Amino acid sequence: MPEDYFDEPVAASYDESTGAMSDPATVEPTVAFLAELAGDGPALELGIGTGRIALPLSARGVPLHGIDLSAAMLARLRAKPGADRIGLSQGDFASTRLDRTFRLGYLVFNTIMNLTSQDAQVACFRTMAAHLQPGGCFVIEVMVPDLQRLPAGETVRPFQLDADHLGFDSYDVAHQGLTSHHFVRQADGRWQRSSIPFRYVWPAELDLMAALAGLRLRERWNDWQRGPFTSTSRQHISVWELP
Repeated sequence: MPEDYFDEPVAASYDESTGAMSDPATVEPTVAFLAELAGDGPALELGIGTGRIALPLSARGVPLHGIDLSAAMLARLRAKPGADRIGLSQGDFASTRLDRTFRLGYLVFNTIMNLTSQDAQVACFRTMAAHLQPGGCFVIEVMVPDLQRLPAGETVRPFQLDADHLGFDSYDVAHQGLTSHHFVRQADGRWQRSSIPFRYVWPAELDLMAALAGLRLRERWNDWQRGPFTSTSRQHISVWELP
């Protein structure tokens, strides 16, 4: 079992620290995109966390199951209204197998990078392919590695500079690693630090992982509104399909 970096101290402040991602302007197009692909079929969210996307997607009538390694994150989700409609499993989403199939599987908000080895990311694609119905889709939202925007010789880049939340990414280019460091101001004025390791991954690398799992690329976009993916895109929404 991989190490759980989303324990109770992180889970307790997770929704607040990612508040911008819970803005309706972000959530609504995400949910609309996923609901369209799910149709009347069930959906599986890997790394469901505290339910930022799962709860509104379930509220649209999409039958939903979620997997997450963190007991603390799942506890936060279970305490929210509407969570009783969602099936939940605790486990490593790269390898946890359920005894049912789905029309849609998805990973949002860079969660594929929580798998910190290439082998684990490949396993995730194979696990998802085993859960998909014929014609079903696997959707990933993930950043395009920001290396071209790093000044020469530097490996640290800030990604959030708010009064109560400072965030910095440090890159290990030789090993395709990235660690996100969060400094969150507590109610008593103290700063709490947490550091979470990731493995960044390129779009073409994900396409190869998909092919190894028997999936084929169906579409790739810059955002949930289906803006075109270009050489300057900083993230992508990719959809692979099981033939």
